[in-house]
Amino acid sequence: AVSDMECGRALWRVFLYRGSADRLALRECAFAACQTTPRCQYFSSGERKEESNQVTSMLKHLIFKIKSTGPITIAEYMREVLTNPVKGYYLHHDMLGEKGDFVTSPEISQIFGELLGIWVISEWMAAGKDKAFQLVELGPGRGTLMDDILRVFHQFRSMMGKCDISVHLVEVSPKLSELQAIKLTGEQIPSRPDERSPVYKKGTTMTGLPVFWYCHLQDVPQGKSFYLAHEFFDALPIHKFQKTKHGWMEVLVDIDPEIPNKLRFVLAPTTTLSAKTFIQSEETRDHVEVSPAAGVIIQELTRRIENSGGAALITDYGHDGQKTDTLRGFCGHKLHDVLIAPGAADLTADVDFSFLRRMTEGKVASLGPITQQEFLKNMGIDIRLKVLMDNSKDPATSQQLLNSYDMLTNPGKMGSRFKFFAMLPHVRLSAVDQENTSKKSKSLQLPVAGFSKIVF
Repeated sequence: AVSDMECGRALWRVFLYRGSADRLALRECAFAACQTTPRCQYFSSGERKEESNQVTSMLKHLIFKIKSTGPITIAEYMREVLTNPVKGYYLHHDMLGEKGDFVTSPEISQIFGELLGIWVISEWMAAGKDKAFQLVELGPGRGTLMDDILRVFHQFRSMMGKCDISVHLVEVSPKLSELQAIKLTGEQIPSRPDERSPVYKKGTTMTGLPVFWYCHLQDVPQGKSFYLAHEFFDALPIHKFQKTKHGWMEVLVDIDPEIPNKLRFVLAPTTTLSAKTFIQSEETRDHVEVSPAAGVIIQELTRRIENSGGAALITDYGHDGQKTDTLRGFCGHKLHDVLIAPGAADLTADVDFSFLRRMTEGKVASLGPITQQEFLKNMGIDIRLKVLMDNSKDPATSQQLLNSYDMLTNPGKMGSRFKFFAMLPHVRLSAVDQENTSKKSKSLQLPVAGFSKIVF
């Protein structure tokens, strides 16, 4: 019998050595846009004095809110600025690509999404090749990553053809859900909210799979699922805390009393309940950012994976509990003061993967974070690049392949700034450990792709 390990290696070889992609996408505009300021650089509010304080409708809304209720937490500030139903940045902007405010890895090279597609197939195989599973993406952007993954699934339809696969997208932005529908189904799909169903849009992908849209993860049906979250957690609201001689104080947003129509950061006069709840007794930093919203989503993912199996792969810029002040804004691919012209720019903060790990409460296994460079190299990006380069007849195509590879893997660009973090059932890792220590095993368990080197 052919072992899972041998099947896995064969899967990688078939994909990596494929002469050319079905659609060698040259994402030159996205790459050119990424040559400005990487989204994972920082600066604190107030450092760019030359920025004009544009009086946006969101700023007026926030000033009225603060005058009515007093200073607000940064978490509440981010929720209003990003997801306010009327004025929220995410609900009414196409923020991706050259004309947007930032660029993500899938927009730079199709190889990125293809390798994540192979990761899902690998974990599906390791889990026993179930007859059905859900592919769930949180915050799918323009649908580029999912499109690349589904293309890989289609390439391996002879292996997966009998598997009942459905696609589930968690997206709050009407604008982005429109772009996702066009990308994945080839047609515009009107939103049809129904009080009896959490699905607000549905269709069929160009590869023949059913696809559904939801506003919240908890609305996605239960069952064996593989979850993807690429640059999703960085946009979730955070609370910021500063250590003072009086203890931990929360950082709030208030109105500047000296400058009209301007906001400023202030410290809460006393320790807040949030500070008492989220600051660990062993904390050594003097400034901490915590995202309760991220913790809630991780707990939901944990419950689902523990009960139904599957896995989650989270990709984001972040750290393992070392960094402090990372909140920043982006507008037109440039750093933007987070308190200037709210609603006109993206707000983001580094993901604290140590917090995500803590939120699993040990109920599922976790791997990482490891750097994007390490993950992609473990997945065979070097081999894939060489094959595509060898089969490329166009110098411009070859150069674009090299440029995108450099952007994704160079430690000075995205290679070390972005991290990969996985959540899996404990049985998945215990099976690997048992197989590795047992010399009598006849069918080796496939290691978790990307987090260990595969011998091709």
